[in-house]
Amino acid sequence: MSRAPEKFADEFSVSRRAVLKFAAASLTLSVAKVGAGATPAAAGILGVRVWPAKDYTRVTLEHDQAIRFSHLLVKDPERLVVDLEGVEFNTVLQSLPDKISETDPYIKLIRAGRNKPGVVRLVIELKGEIKPQVFTLKPIGEYGHRLVLDLYPAREIDPLMALLEKSEPKNEPRPASRDKPADKPEITRMVTIVLDPGHGGEDPGAIGRGGAKEKEVTLSIARRLKEKIDAQPNMRSLLTRDGDFFIPLHQRVGKARRVQADLFVSVHADAFIKPTARGSSVFVLSENGASSSAARWLANKENSADLIGGVNIGVKDPHLARTLLDLSQTATLNDSLKLGKAVLGELGGINALHKGHVEQAGFAVLKAPDIPSILVETAFISNPEEEKRLTDEDYQDKMAEAILRGIKGYFARNPPLAKSKLAKLD
Repeated sequence: MSRAPEKFADEFSVSRRAVLKFAAASLTLSVAKVGAGATPAAAGILGVRVWPAKDYTRVTLEHDQAIRFSHLLVKDPERLVVDLEGVEFNTVLQSLPDKISETDPYIKLIRAGRNKPGVVRLVIELKGEIKPQVFTLKPIGEYGHRLVLDLYPAREIDPLMALLEKSEPKNEPRPASRDKPADKPEITRMVTIVLDPGHGGEDPGAIGRGGAKEKEVTLSIARRLKEKIDAQPNMRSLLTRDGDFFIPLHQRVGKARRVQADLFVSVHADAFIKPTARGSSVFVLSENGASSSAARWLANKENSADLIGGVNIGVKDPHLARTLLDLSQTATLNDSLKLGKAVLGELGGINALHKGHVEQAGFAVLKAPDIPSILVETAFISNPEEEKRLTDEDYQDKMAEAILRGIKGYFARNPPLAKSKLAKLD
């Protein structure tokens, strides 16, 4: 009797919340009829999602109640075996094998089936050795309970290798621009700029009324900006993510520090509680609270990305302590403000500005103590008019071009100091 609602949920997943309430009511009636010794209903799997990426592949199973699980790695061939206890094998789990792409860097295939009464077994055949992280997440937002399988390569990917993919720096002289003086200072050494497309994977970011997702807009703009930066003499860039997958906030900062980045630019297209909010903004970190209530609201919203995207809190990052504010932060903040002003001035040429000055708030992603860092709100995706612009390729290109002009303007006034071990890599 308790299976009918579950089958109904599989066929009409859009109404799953209402179905769950109906299922719970049916279960209560069943227990009342059968007696106190009845077996509790099996957990219902509501959705399965796979996020393949070069950094790692994530498999997420969303369910209507907390489940028990166990897992182990098996050799020859490499496999990850996961047993789910108290789970009914349904059509959602049956669909899991079809979600694996041939291009997945780590998963060859997945088999799912009943192992014994009350236990569903997942066997993940791997393309090589991995370091798995398996953990659960409590319900948040639109998500129910989640079991997350993160499959990391056994040998950690070095972000420096991505920088080496860029061709040799182009040092040939360029003709002077008509609107800029010919004696404008040039960048005399290779500089590295880390671009951070906000959100990704399980975390879509803000969603506009027309269905545009912040994670897709930010990645598109960041890719365009990367292409433009890499075409400049003595400039190169690295994306914290180059696909639809989630990167925890501290890892985004960590990537920038590992490559000794000269600048960190986080790209967003956020929302506000009022759909009338509009305009572009630039934020830097604040030592003494947010510069406005709206800035504080946005920072709190962005800092919750780890909860939505899903972070394994059992893993301690040895570099996390280094991202805390220290005495060197004051100088870095001054440079961040200079960079922010240069970029904001260029954004005003293609879009209205939400505020005419750089704002400050406690964004976790801006806490690198030794890298000038800004967060660019390209426009409000919650504003229907700006949502249309954000999904327009021409506007995205203009936005990327404006950010690049701001970066170049910053370096023209603040020539990079001779650091660099990284310059020797090219």
